[in-house]
Amino acid sequence: MPVPVPITSRSNARVKALRSSFSGKPALPGDPLGLEGEHLIAEAIRSGLVMEALFLREGSQSLLDRPALQTAAACQRFILSRDVFASAVETASPQGIAAMVSIPSLPLTPLDPRAIVLILEGLQDPGNLGTLLRSAEAFAVQQVYLTPDTVNPWNPKVVRASAGSVFRIPVERAPLTQIAAQLQGQGTRLYAAVAQSLGADSLLQTVFAPPAAILIGNEGAGLSSQALGLAHHRVCIPCAVESLNAAVAGSTLLYEAMRQRAQPSNL
Repeated sequence: MPVPVPITSRSNARVKALRSSFSGKPALPGDPLGLEGEHLIAEAIRSGLVMEALFLREGSQSLLDRPALQTAAACQRFILSRDVFASAVETASPQGIAAMVSIPSLPLTPLDPRAIVLILEGLQDPGNLGTLLRSAEAFAVQQVYLTPDTVNPWNPKVVRASAGSVFRIPVERAPLTQIAAQLQGQGTRLYAAVAQSLGADSLLQTVFAPPAAILIGNEGAGLSSQALGLAHHRVCIPCAVESLNAAVAGSTLLYEAMRQRAQPSNL
């Protein structure tokens, strides 16, 4: 295949489209989403995402020889000069390869009787959300719910922090009351993660009766009074500090819920 002539204009239509795909605004299935780096693009390919175009920094064409990226070589590709590539992607130290993919549609499925569900209320830090999506996949969470004021799961920083898990975990955004009503209608019990000072049950004495939904709140304010009122149980993690980072706390609770699923006698 002939080597494309490098694009040297930052105002090129393709470059503008790539830059827009990293804006953090794409959010709906089918919207073009920008990805950067070999690992994320390989994860997108593995997850079956539709790849619209591939962009290589001039001099980085050898990246397509990597086994995980060889199928990407068949899609439409463009070579960008070094400064144009840097102007279009989102990271400060570009890796030399980027792609535009279509955001996938991951519909929710009927809850398994032993399901673990994650509900995130008002989470604002993209790194925390991405980490929790990664933990959700690792610890067998069936689906994740976000309240409307939670950060966009397709924000580039969320996608990077999730290390590709966002491509595979069903995520639904809805008002908290709607989420709770839907889950409670399926027999799900809601467990609210709170600080130790709020008089909650210790995680060491908590049984996550299936199906169970774990609620994690905003990094600074925690869960709202509405969320606490909807929860069936309040759970804290006993430790030497008052509270933990939202991603650390959520991951710890999800792991314990999964561990309990592996020991049916505990349920």
